[in-house]
Amino acid sequence: MLLSLSQYLMALYPEHLGFLRVIQYLTFRSVLAALTALLIGLAFGPWVIRRLAAMKIGQPIREYGVQAHLGKRNTPTMGGVLVLIGIGVSTILWFDWSNRFVWVVMLVTFGFGAIGWVDDWRKVVRKDPEGMRSREKFFWQSLIGLVAALYLAFSVAETSNVRVLELFLRWVGSGFSTALPPRADLLVPFFKSVSYPLGVLGFIVLSWFVIVGASNAVNFTDGLDGLAIMPVVLVGSALGVFAYVVGRADYSRYLLFPHIPGAGELLVFCAAMAGAGLAFLWFNANPAQVFMGDVGALALGGALGTIAVITRQEIVLGIMGGVFVAEALSVMIQVAWFKYTRRRYGQGRRIFLMAPLHHHFEKKGWSETQVVVRFWIVTMLLCLIGLASLKLR
Repeated sequence: MLLSLSQYLMALYPEHLGFLRVIQYLTFRSVLAALTALLIGLAFGPWVIRRLAAMKIGQPIREYGVQAHLGKRNTPTMGGVLVLIGIGVSTILWFDWSNRFVWVVMLVTFGFGAIGWVDDWRKVVRKDPEGMRSREKFFWQSLIGLVAALYLAFSVAETSNVRVLELFLRWVGSGFSTALPPRADLLVPFFKSVSYPLGVLGFIVLSWFVIVGASNAVNFTDGLDGLAIMPVVLVGSALGVFAYVVGRADYSRYLLFPHIPGAGELLVFCAAMAGAGLAFLWFNANPAQVFMGDVGALALGGALGTIAVITRQEIVLGIMGGVFVAEALSVMIQVAWFKYTRRRYGQGRRIFLMAPLHHHFEKKGWSETQVVVRFWIVTMLLCLIGLASLKLR
């Protein structure tokens, strides 16, 4: 099916019909999406930063944190809006508007972005140090994640929204016991035929966990200049490759992946995310002119999780996003151990010098740039391992 934009251009410029037909190719549109998002970010970045600075939206810095960060106190935050603008505009321009998977990812991304916006706004504008309360934030994240997971449980298994509705009604009519087709199973990377049937409820629970977990993991990682955005670009680009493979019947059959019609269009979104992320890194590199804030981190993490669910690469996301996983686990372990030791010994103890993990290495003596670049290198290696699972099966 032709892209809506390409149809419009073909009707408007019939003399350039040959060139405009190239726009139909997914890979070409993905390149254009990346370039469009990159140019939007570079062009509007200075204006967005000036607006945020004029609104006095400065990043709050914890007094008990790394002392070297205190000088960043007045750096504008909520710069994630720049990333979301680039992703939204370029994706709308270049993807097939009839593709349901891209719409789902867009809704999750901007839904989580709205949660982050409210959280950041309360912190930096209303001067509420807690921002959105944890329970409130978790409730809205869970609501969006569960709605997306419920829809994806049936849309991954079927080829159209009509068939999705039929499968959903059959599931309800069977007393919630209808099994999903094999393409909805949990795939184990590096094995040819190892997969686990999840069932509808299992699929929903796992998808909710991946979407909400990825969102919060990226948010924990966003603590140093450029630390979160580059791994997002790398992992998102690698997931775009998986989306392209599972979206094509020939490639998926050759590489022994389930064929999920329509998933290939996610490559356009992944390319837009990469372009917007690189544009943001231009301004976020040390010393940062702007910080992403929750509005960007929650949104991008949710996007990665949703794409992984659609492409059936939840485990691979855990591998390629190992830095995100380690950052989230460091916080969970630190909090759990502190509460346990305080209850048992009367005084809380810590495993890490400071959590999340990147602050631990700073306390160990690594410079901010060393932490960031080394985490980038680790993410590159993990993405290569994840991509190797395409063939090593």
